[in-house]
Amino acid sequence: MSPIQEFKEFAMRGNVVDMAVGVIMGGAFGKIVSSLVADVLTPPIGYFTGGIKFEELAYKFPKMAVGDVTLEPPTTNYGKFLQASFDFLIMAICIFALVKAMNTVMKKKAAAPKPPEPTPSEKLLTEIRDVLKAKA
Repeated sequence: MSPIQEFKEFAMRGNVVDMAVGVIMGGAFGKIVSSLVADVLTPPIGYFTGGIKFEELAYKFPKMAVGDVTLEPPTTNYGKFLQASFDFLIMAICIFALVKAMNTVMKKKAAAPKPPEPTPSEKLLTEIRDVLKAKA
C-alpha cells in the first residue's frame, strides 16, 4: 500500500473526522466562553471591586544605577496572572455548568423508554381488526 493511500485511509477513518469536528467546535466554543468572560462577567466584577483593573496591577522594582548607567527596573505583572486565573475559573465554571446540563438532558433522553414494537402476532391481529372494521 502506498503511503498516500495509507494516509488517505487514516484520514477518512470516522474517529479522525469526529476528532477534527470536536476540535473545530471546541475552538468556536472557546471564543464564545472567552467573550462571555470578557464582555459579560468581568465588567460587573470590576464594578463591584471599585473599578480595579487586575491586568494593570504590577510591582515595579526600584531603579538601579551601575556606574553612570541607570537601568530601567523590571516589573512583575502579577495582575495579568490574576486576570488569567479569574478567566480560567469563570471558564471552568461555565464549562462545568454546560456539561452538567448536557448530562441531565442526555439522562432524560436515555431514561424515556420507547414503547415496545408489536410482535408479529399483534401486527397480524391488528390487520385482521382493520379488515373487519372495513367490512362492517
